[in-house]
Amino acid sequence: MRGSAAQSRDPHSRRARLDRDASPRSHRALRRSRHGRGTDLERAKLDRFARAFDEEVARWTAGAPAADTIETDGELAPAEIALDTAQALRAGGPWGQAFPEPCFDGLFSIRSARLIGERHVKMWVEVPRSGRAFDAIAFNHLEEGAQFVPPSGLAQLVYRLEVNEYQGERRLQLLVDHVLPAAT
Repeated sequence: MRGSAAQSRDPHSRRARLDRDASPRSHRALRRSRHGRGTDLERAKLDRFARAFDEEVARWTAGAPAADTIETDGELAPAEIALDTAQALRAGGPWGQAFPEPCFDGLFSIRSARLIGERHVKMWVEVPRSGRAFDAIAFNHLEEGAQFVPPSGLAQLVYRLEVNEYQGERRLQLLVDHVLPAAT
């Protein structure tokens, strides 16, 4: 068997690849490939390698958030959910893989929701008891072939602030990444 993480952009696999050779209990089941890239693994040593690999992954992921954890930058005050804030965040970029765009979470009342195309949901949401309402969209919200059931009532939204430029007008729009049930 052969494999390589040489082209991986994942920092954990790159770091593990670098540390493997420096490890005092180096994985003797592996040997360098003839071409200097990747490694060869004898089938008879696969179980030993799999155990060592699982131990190394567990060591690297200790203390890391669970896969189903959603990380946000917290909740914004209703007055902070504004076009000025979205413009400041846009100017604060660039955002990327190792430097994600800020996202926020909060409790909203979904006043209306409709399907756009086959998978996107356009919503009008309001911060409860504030009188502040916003245009929001959740791209690729529906799984392919799923029936649309419009979200309604209170929901916990995970969103990013976006400047929506349309016909020369700039307006605030919430780009919704997750629509979750409101905590009770």
